[in-house]
Amino acid sequence: MAILQKMLKHTDLMLGVGLFAIVAMLVLPLPHWLLDLGLVGAMAMALIILLVSVNVSDPLEFSVFPSVLLLTTLYRLALSIAATKLILGTGSAGHVIETFGNFVMGGDFVVGFVAFIILMIVQFIVITNGAGRVSEVVARFTLDAMPGKQMAIDADLGAGLIDEEGARARRQHVKREADFYGAMDGASKFIKGDAIASILITVVNIIGGFAVGFMRGQGDPLQVLQTYALLSVGEGLVSQLPALLISTASGLMVTRAGQEKSMGSEVTRQVLGQPKAIGLAGITLTAMAFVPGFPMLMFMAAGGLCFFAYRVLGKDQARAAKEAKDKKAEGAKAPAHAAAPDSPVTVLPPLNPVEIEIGHALTRLADVRVGGDLSDRVKATRSQIGLELGYVMPMVRIRDSVHIGAREYVVKIRGEEVARGEIVPDGLLAVDSGAVLTPVLGTPTKDPVFNLDALWISDRLREQAERSGYTVIEPSAVISTHLSEVVKQYAAELLSRQDVVALLDKAKEENAAVVDELVPNVLNVGDVQKVLQHLLRERVPIRDLVTILETMADYGSRTKDPEQLGELVRSAIARTITRQFVDQDNRLYCLTLDPSLERALVESVNVTSMGSALILEPDRQRDLVSRLSGEMEAAMAQGYNVVLLCSSQLRLALRRLLERYLPTLSVLAYNEVAPKAEVEFVGQIKPAAA
Repeated sequence: MAILQKMLKHTDLMLGVGLFAIVAMLVLPLPHWLLDLGLVGAMAMALIILLVSVNVSDPLEFSVFPSVLLLTTLYRLALSIAATKLILGTGSAGHVIETFGNFVMGGDFVVGFVAFIILMIVQFIVITNGAGRVSEVVARFTLDAMPGKQMAIDADLGAGLIDEEGARARRQHVKREADFYGAMDGASKFIKGDAIASILITVVNIIGGFAVGFMRGQGDPLQVLQTYALLSVGEGLVSQLPALLISTASGLMVTRAGQEKSMGSEVTRQVLGQPKAIGLAGITLTAMAFVPGFPMLMFMAAGGLCFFAYRVLGKDQARAAKEAKDKKAEGAKAPAHAAAPDSPVTVLPPLNPVEIEIGHALTRLADVRVGGDLSDRVKATRSQIGLELGYVMPMVRIRDSVHIGAREYVVKIRGEEVARGEIVPDGLLAVDSGAVLTPVLGTPTKDPVFNLDALWISDRLREQAERSGYTVIEPSAVISTHLSEVVKQYAAELLSRQDVVALLDKAKEENAAVVDELVPNVLNVGDVQKVLQHLLRERVPIRDLVTILETMADYGSRTKDPEQLGELVRSAIARTITRQFVDQDNRLYCLTLDPSLERALVESVNVTSMGSALILEPDRQRDLVSRLSGEMEAAMAQGYNVVLLCSSQLRLALRRLLERYLPTLSVLAYNEVAPKAEVEFVGQIKPAAA
């Protein structure tokens, strides 16, 4: 045991030595006993690989299979070449091949050759071609489905259902899955090449052995042919049995779509889950027993066994269905108001900061007693909002309402409706990600969050939709994602003075000096609230509260204007702002204004009692918006998420003008770009021609 543990610590070295030994087998002659040992090892490895592929619950648990396939193929070919050298050189090939040839083929090389050809037909035409085709299709659809899966991960991350670590793990799983099926597509070619090589080696052995034996005078031509044909065909059968097992394992690995357990468990569950089909098979077998010439006793026994299984499984299925129906009825009778915040459906007074009203058909999505997970998703959304924006959003009240449609939901902010959507509680929302390969069957609709084309599909089409490029979202996730977007949009309104006091108290625990200096000596709580609202209005996170408070303390004695303080704070947290818009390579794609146009716009900025405003003639305003919209659409067509860069004097006024026409276009000042960001200009807005 100790020796084995020491060897397992040096697996890389052992693998290298093994590869060197395989290469040596291609060149050096092997003694008979070593060839026998190698053939037994090949059979053992093939059995282990087949059993592992049957028992894994996820193909990625055996992700090294393509590499193992290459190594075992090379190993078997080395054994075949070593056996060829022994057959042609000595007229014998060890006990395994000789015993296999005499026992399986009964000493008749014609029978053995026919058996070998049939084995090759089964492996090459049926298993190898089928597994190769499945590998090719699965690899293509897996790669095509990657964008949709990545979008689904981003959607769950945005809804707060998973954290950064969970998203990273799921992205890694998607990448490993694509790599595995891509490698399996290529590895299937090894099996096909191995089958062709075995046929050629066997033919060469027969012809070469006959020529060598005849020239050596080892007997008459028929005797020489029979001797070398028995050995050659025996070697082919011995080498191809492991190949057949491994090619079968390859087919099992790539055909395991949607299985979450080992193959034995899944086959048993799915086959025995259809008792009517088993009963019909029993009736058919019983009827066939009366066909003249058929063994009646065998058919009757098989039919009776199937009918017995039908009766037993049918009773179990009916019992399970009754229990599920009773449980569902108990859940429907339970009072809808036995609820806690963010949990089950409640009936509470209006004017909650955030409230979700749902129709009666959606109540089970919020009731944990019947498996509803809407409450958990809302809680996760609150956590995610806290991580993204830097403050804990108010409690969310979920309650049913008879004033909306049965499948509708309404999101309210302080008692007023701000968003509405419709959900199919028993379906899944398949959103068109823009890379859909094959449409699936479903009810056309619009994504209530982003107004994208989508379909409501049944749960059984989930895997097909994901492989076709759709982003598949569960009903409760649709509501929680919509809630997340609404809260981000109205975060400034939701931030109350009480929330600001809680933030200041939290900051004071670790940075008492800045809080004591700022409040109330420089600014009061209301002023701090207005500055934070100024930031949240454009979805700027306030997590770096210490830097924000220090900036307000530095400039608060010079100006009390929340907008000016807010713009100064934006410059101080440039890294936080830039991080929202850079891509994975730290590139920031920007649109800019022509210098002459920017000067003209700065001259048109007026400071009023309501703040800075950009006053333009209607024609100039429409032309500016049109040019910006065109450049923005052109950049998006190239896959860029662009921002508009301008001077700090113009930024706020320009943003206020554009938020009515281009709400998704973020406007940044030059001093709000982090120094380490790679700025790439993708367009410039020219002034209108005179």
